[in-house]
Amino acid sequence: MKLHVIFTGKTVGKLPQEAIADYQGRLSHYVPFSIEELPDLKNVKNLSEEQQKEREADMLFERLQPGDVLVLLDERGREFTSREFSQYLEQKMQTVSKRLVFLIGGPYGFSPRVYEAAQGKISLSKMTFSHQMVRLFLVEQIYRAYTIMRGEPYHHD
Repeated sequence: MKLHVIFTGKTVGKLPQEAIADYQGRLSHYVPFSIEELPDLKNVKNLSEEQQKEREADMLFERLQPGDVLVLLDERGREFTSREFSQYLEQKMQTVSKRLVFLIGGPYGFSPRVYEAAQGKISLSKMTFSHQMVRLFLVEQIYRAYTIMRGEPYHHD
């Protein structure tokens, strides 16, 4: 299984970029891992929220591959402890033959088409975080999950 994270727009700020790159490098020791940034939409002033979500959906579907399992980061998704998330990923390793794709949507969420295509939804917290932080938190939690699977000392209960 390969892990792929897709998000809309550039990661702003040197600190989040460096931290995400650090965890991306660490993860390469455990699993094929990649990150893809969808470009920010242009000329959004004349687009409704729904139109923006549909345009983002179009960009997403251009990048999905046959056999991908799509999981959305969504405020109404399932919450996990770090150990539970590790077990979730371990189970996915047994059932996903191609790519497990985590999607962090744009500022207005996802279009109905994206919800229909998704095979799961997860939430990192009941709190609201900036998209910049969600990217970092997700990548860190994926790394933590793999260290838990391997019994490495990164995670302490």
